[in-house]
Amino acid sequence: IQNFIDTLNQTLKGVQENSSNILSELDEEFDSLYSILDEVKESMVNTIKQEQARKSQELQSQLSQCNNALENSEELLEFATRSLDIKEPEEFSKPFFFSLSVPKAPEIDPVECLVADNTVTVAWKMPEEDNKIDHFILEYRKTNFDGLPRVKDERCWEIIDNIKGTEYTLSGLKFDSKYMNFRVRACNKAVAGEYSDPVTLETKALNFSLDNSSSHLNLRVEDTCVEWDPTGGKGQESKIKGKRTRAGNGTPSPKRTSIGSRPPAVRGSRDRFTGESYTVLGDTAIESGQHYWEVKAQKDCKSYSVGVAYKTLGKFDQLGKTNTSWCIHVNNWLQNTFAAKHNNKVKALDVTVPEKIGVFCDFDGGQLSFYDANSKQLLYSFKTKFTQPVLPGFMVWCGGLSLNTGMQVPSAVRTLQKSENGMTGSASSLNNITQ
Repeated sequence: IQNFIDTLNQTLKGVQENSSNILSELDEEFDSLYSILDEVKESMVNTIKQEQARKSQELQSQLSQCNNALENSEELLEFATRSLDIKEPEEFSKPFFFSLSVPKAPEIDPVECLVADNTVTVAWKMPEEDNKIDHFILEYRKTNFDGLPRVKDERCWEIIDNIKGTEYTLSGLKFDSKYMNFRVRACNKAVAGEYSDPVTLETKALNFSLDNSSSHLNLRVEDTCVEWDPTGGKGQESKIKGKRTRAGNGTPSPKRTSIGSRPPAVRGSRDRFTGESYTVLGDTAIESGQHYWEVKAQKDCKSYSVGVAYKTLGKFDQLGKTNTSWCIHVNNWLQNTFAAKHNNKVKALDVTVPEKIGVFCDFDGGQLSFYDANSKQLLYSFKTKFTQPVLPGFMVWCGGLSLNTGMQVPSAVRTLQKSENGMTGSASSLNNITQ
C-alpha cells in the first residue's frame, strides 16, 4: 500500500508538472497568435488609412475641378448669349470671338529647372504674352527610359491642377526611378491648350532593400525594415520557416543591380549570419559614386549598428569587428555608449545619438560619413580605400530599424564634405582609434 501511495504521489506530481508545462506552452502560443493578429491589424489599419487618404485626395481634386468648371461656365454662358443675339455674319469677326481662343503651348526651360534634395522645381514660360491665361496644369511621371520622352510609358501621368504661376516645386519625392518626365499646359476660362514639349530630368539615387535571404534568423526583415525577433533561431527553425514562407521568404525578391558602371556584383547564395552576428545587409552593391541613405531606430532599441561591409563579411562576423566592415554602434543596454568601429577598434563619440542617422558613402573618394539626418551635424567620418564593392550593413538587437532610400545626397552634406575634407578627423582619427 505504501508503494502504491508513493506511485500515486509521483503520478500526481508528474500531472502537475505536465499541466504547468502545457499551460506555459499554451500561453506562449497565444502570445504568438496575439502578436500575429496585432501585425495583421496594424497592416489592415494602415491599408485602410492609405486608401482613405487616396480616395479623399481624388474626391477633393474632383470637387476642385467642378468648382472651377462652375466658375468658368459664367463666362461661357455670356459668350453663348451674345452669340445667339448676333444676326450679321461680319459680327463674328470682331475681337470678342477671339478673346477665348485656345492658349498656345507653354515652353519648359530645362536650364531654369532644379533637381536637389529630393525636390524638383519646374519652370516654364509662354511663347508670347497672353493675359487670358487663368491657370496651368503640370503633369509628371517617373520613368527609367533614358531617351526622348515617349507618349506611352509604363507609368501614368500624375496631375497637378490650378497652378497660378509659371513654376512649381515638387518636394518630398522618393527617387526610385532614373528620370522624371514633365509637361505643362495653359488654361483660360473656356478651354485648355496644347501640352508643352515634355522634358526629362535625371533623378538618380541609391535604392535598396534588405536581403532577408541571408539575414540572421533572429531578425524579421521586410523590404526596408528589420526587427529583432526573439522567437527565431535555434529550436524555432520550423516555425520561422513556415511563417517567413507565408510572408514571401520562400521566394526571395529578385536581386537588384549594383550601382556603378561595372557589371553587377552579385552576392550569390551566401550563408545566413549566425551566432551573435545579428546582421542584415542591403541587396544592392555600391561600386562607384556618392550615395546617401537614412536609418531610424525604434525608441526602445537596446543595441544597433549602421555602416557598410564587403560582401565577403563572414557569417559569424559582427559589424566593425573586422577589417571588412565600418560602422557606428549605439548601445542602450546596461550602459549607454556611442562609438565608431572598424577592425575591432573603437572610438567613443562625444555627441548625442540623433533620432535619425544619415549615411554618406563616397566609394571613389574612400569616405564613409555619418550625420544627424535632421540637423546635418557630422557625427564621424572614416577615410579609407575601398578595394571591393560594399553593401549597406545593419545590426540590431532587442528593437528595430527602418530605412529611407531613394535619396539624393543632401546639399548640406555635400557642402560639409567639401569643408571636412580639408580638416582633421578623417584619416588621422581612423589611425588613432583606441581599443
